[in-house]
Amino acid sequence: MAKYNTVSEEFLEELRAAIGAEHVRTDAATLDTYKTDEEKDERCFHLPDVVIAPADAQEIAAVVKLCNKYLVPLTVRGGGTGITDGAIAVCGGAVLLMERLNKIIELNKEGMYLVAQAGVRTIDIQKAANEQGFLYAGDPCSAESCQIGGNLATNAGGNKAVRYGVTRNQVYAVQIVTPTGEIVDLGAPLKKCSTGYCMEQLVIGSEGTLGIITQVTLKLQPLPPYRLDLLAVFTDPVQAMSVVPKIIKAGINPTSIEYMDNANVRTTSRFLEFSGAPHADEGIYVIVTVETFNEDELDMKMEQLDAICEECGAIDVLEADDRIWAMRRNCLESVSLISKVCTTDDVVVPVDEMSDMVKFIIATVRKYPFPLRINAHIGDGNLHIVLCKMDLSDEEWESNLRRFTQEVYTYAYAHGGRLAGEHGIGAKKREFLEEFTPAGELELMRKIKRAWDPNLILNPGKVFNA
Repeated sequence: MAKYNTVSEEFLEELRAAIGAEHVRTDAATLDTYKTDEEKDERCFHLPDVVIAPADAQEIAAVVKLCNKYLVPLTVRGGGTGITDGAIAVCGGAVLLMERLNKIIELNKEGMYLVAQAGVRTIDIQKAANEQGFLYAGDPCSAESCQIGGNLATNAGGNKAVRYGVTRNQVYAVQIVTPTGEIVDLGAPLKKCSTGYCMEQLVIGSEGTLGIITQVTLKLQPLPPYRLDLLAVFTDPVQAMSVVPKIIKAGINPTSIEYMDNANVRTTSRFLEFSGAPHADEGIYVIVTVETFNEDELDMKMEQLDAICEECGAIDVLEADDRIWAMRRNCLESVSLISKVCTTDDVVVPVDEMSDMVKFIIATVRKYPFPLRINAHIGDGNLHIVLCKMDLSDEEWESNLRRFTQEVYTYAYAHGGRLAGEHGIGAKKREFLEEFTPAGELELMRKIKRAWDPNLILNPGKVFNA
């Protein structure tokens, strides 16, 4: 880890001159506000020394140059919805807010793309596209509060990835401020390109360690006019998982296939005060969304889905209304009814390994003193494992959590998986990434980081030790 200087008054004065004194905050209340993201464990909190809110790429470039000049670490924060401590200033220094970069610049109907600043909320991009008859296919569960730049930085997945892919599949181009303070445009709105390295894809998913994303050019899709959401209720997790390959092989091409175990069904229905949740006492939910451009095609596919779910052992198949989707989107928030501190892991495995992975997790957690909840994007192999601290001491929690996590990651990697599907690594998984990533691959990452960021200014303490 590099050695950094403390924030000096001279550094602060130059910041104020660069972006305006009102956008450079050092008061205790502001610093306290930005000591964490969605992390609830107070032991992981870190107070920044200054919080900065620049207006555009030019001001961000000035901030980055000052951080290099004074050797002050810089942590970028989008909507603060991350759960791997990626927006926490673990090395102190400055936290940079993107909230003033909040404009949609262009929606090109003929080219089917949208240009926006990085601080625009994802839901506002979705709405702007929908209003013009298009779909922006990125759809993380935190869409109402997360920012599009943060989606790119973590390569967010979400509910529609099974059909449209993850965030990197929705991007034509990005503008970044480099770790040394240059403004660079990467990529272009092209259907294909083999002109040198694909630099925009390297930045996407780098979690703010290789550059600060300031502007994005996003692909838009035609908006299907017909849609139906189906809820299949199971009592056996293996039967629930078995629907996925049958749906894919049938050519149904679903937009979403989502999973909620019964613990999640019961907790979210309580959290949302939804007393009419179907089969809440025993049900495991599989939510399938199908969208088409032809009504007859939709009817045919829903008949196929109904037959597949019944064949796989569903005890009920019915239409899923908005309340069912609200339950799915509130799985993490609802855990607050159980425990103040919890952890949500986000292991990903090949789709054909999902059933065995779930069986392994359920069997393994029986050795540990915390309750388990599983929700998942089962159409793309991404499992969210939620564990609650309950009444454990800090030492008991840390010891048991580490041993359980070690077992899960070891199993996942032995079966072609990885330790993060969409949440990123942040600070929370850094040691595990270094442990499980092949040495040659990890060293390439380190070389890229050192070449791009010679002073290791951007988001230090995240992803891996540079």
